[in-house]
Amino acid sequence: MTFTSGRLAPFAPAALAVFRIVVGLMFVQHGTAKLIGWPTSTTGAAVGSWPSWYAGVIEVVTGLLVAAGLFTVPAAILASGTMAVAYFWRHFPDGFWPINNGGEVAVLYCFAMLYIAFAGPGAWAVQRIVNRSSETQTSGAPTPG
Repeated sequence: MTFTSGRLAPFAPAALAVFRIVVGLMFVQHGTAKLIGWPTSTTGAAVGSWPSWYAGVIEVVTGLLVAAGLFTVPAAILASGTMAVAYFWRHFPDGFWPINNGGEVAVLYCFAMLYIAFAGPGAWAVQRIVNRSSETQTSGAPTPG
């Protein structure tokens, strides 16, 4: 028996949703740490300072969107690209291997967000409610499923 076709398969959409929510909320923390120094004890970046302030804004906005499951695919693509840029600008000059250059977190977020972009939001996404609501308003009747 394999896990993907076994007893755990019915839980895959919920597991993806939990993964999306946790990754999104953790990504938000990286942004708030840059912007306002929370939950760390560091001071936040000055408004408009390059690149910290802009990265913080992108991390907070895309993290919240991904966690909520709203515009998940474009938000996750932007977040993934931001982490790729962060890795190559900040970490890669210090060496190739992420374990040696301190870039493990950037690489993990890059690929976690890339996976979310391809997999979609899973269950419990706000976008499902928005889509259902707009379909109901357009057709006048709820769509099945």
